[in-house]
Amino acid sequence: MSEKCGAKCLITGTIKMKVAVIGAGTSGLASIKCCLDEGLQPVCFERSDDIGGLWRYTPEVEDGRASIYESVVTNTSKEMMCYSDFPFPEDYPNFLHNTKVVAYHRQYAERFGLLKYIQFKTLVCSVKKHPDFPRTGQWEVVTEKDGKKQASTFEAVMVCNGHHTDPHYPLEIFPGINTFKGKYFHSREYKTSNGFKGKRILVVGLGNSGADIAVELSRTASQVYLSTRRGCWVMSRVFDQGYPWDICYDTRFQTLLRNKLPTSTSIWLTEKKINEWFNHAHYGLQLRDSNHFKEPFVNDELPSRIICGYVVVKPTVTEFTETSVKFDDGSIEENIDVVVFATGYHYSFPFLDESIIKVDDNVNLYKSVFPKNLEKATLGVIGLIQPIGAIMTVSEMQARWITRVFKGLCKLPSQDGIQKDIELKQKICLKRFGKDYSLELDYIEYLEELAQEIGCKPNILGLLVTDPVLAFKLVFGPCTPAHYRLRGPGKWSMARKQIMTTYDRVLKPTRTRVVGTHENKSLSIVYGLGALCILSLLLALAMYTK
Repeated sequence: MSEKCGAKCLITGTIKMKVAVIGAGTSGLASIKCCLDEGLQPVCFERSDDIGGLWRYTPEVEDGRASIYESVVTNTSKEMMCYSDFPFPEDYPNFLHNTKVVAYHRQYAERFGLLKYIQFKTLVCSVKKHPDFPRTGQWEVVTEKDGKKQASTFEAVMVCNGHHTDPHYPLEIFPGINTFKGKYFHSREYKTSNGFKGKRILVVGLGNSGADIAVELSRTASQVYLSTRRGCWVMSRVFDQGYPWDICYDTRFQTLLRNKLPTSTSIWLTEKKINEWFNHAHYGLQLRDSNHFKEPFVNDELPSRIICGYVVVKPTVTEFTETSVKFDDGSIEENIDVVVFATGYHYSFPFLDESIIKVDDNVNLYKSVFPKNLEKATLGVIGLIQPIGAIMTVSEMQARWITRVFKGLCKLPSQDGIQKDIELKQKICLKRFGKDYSLELDYIEYLEELAQEIGCKPNILGLLVTDPVLAFKLVFGPCTPAHYRLRGPGKWSMARKQIMTTYDRVLKPTRTRVVGTHENKSLSIVYGLGALCILSLLLALAMYTK
């Protein structure tokens, strides 16, 4: 790329809009491809030497990069988290070790020729409005590679730097931690259980990372304590009839029920379902506040480790001493060797001025993508969300929408309309999830909203007439990414087949020993085309008739 070559470059006789993509992880790769699909010219800047972002494990913590532990496995299944026109290999397990996710990213990048658009070992120092921004919407991007800085002008910017880089490490709220003689560190620094054999360990914070680390350490430590302030809901990857949890949970029908019912009723039903596995109150995990929906985390082993005594659940930490920890129920645990703070992350944009995106308690982004008050919608954020589902799918949908906005094919409302939409979404988020979860959103509801903007939302009412079997799958089956490739921009010829064979691919990696089955297929067909098709019609009318 030539220095300051301008926002428009002559490529094979056509003028293409230059787009800076910051980061080559899950969101960045999708953004590069979506730029190419829309005829834009992407230039991706990746500060590390490889693709993969969060999913690429390294034995050392790298500055400015998300860091995972060696054993990380996905919490969402392959059918729900794939890119919409590029499924995972059929023989991959439903839930994937991080190495398989990175391998999939490589396959995706190679299939669509994305690597040639990435500049590795390149740090983005700043992204500022061009002096002529109000008229052109251009941005000045300063990057650094091998100690040399370079400034370039772009017509648009896609920010894909993730939000698992800057650890939230609030030591000031833990009195006495500075006197503690043992070892303590943030979960970002945890890699393997090596070196913790025979230790007495406290893990502070109960989310996906906290639970995973507590379970893993409990196999080698002499005792693990797990402190939680709010409690949690725990789900197994293995759900109804052995299917992956999100295959059962993330359907249009289930989403409609949850969102149409009163919040208190929806929460009660969810808690009732989750407690079918084990009673959370009996295990010290019951939520302190049941007035809001708290995203469940996935861990297959935690209840087993608790019932066997390897992990002991404790309440909020109130004080550390040199060798012990006090909790707010008055109990004290002595001779603690190690403390792991699984206290989450901040999200930040060090290369952006606060006048563009101000990081505070709320994310003031239109549809979780565009900063408000921009004269031109030429900068967007991809992946700054926490859906109750696969982030890869949502990030790709965001990228599909934002690139069409850049081209002028999708229009944004007035600033007043943008502000009203942001305020409405914040009220909904506060009501559903509470004030501490501003990134949470409903998975399918959000996908449908963006798909409507793009023009790729499935026409279920029409399909009830032309293809009722597919309509049934769309309503009652898992909302897989291929749903949004049936029609409109980016239509994929294999989308229908992909949807109709979802369960075949779910079961293929588990049916490694073929046995007989007692399924009555005829009855299933009659049932599906009869009674449930009527329900599908009623549901579709409820969804699409205002």
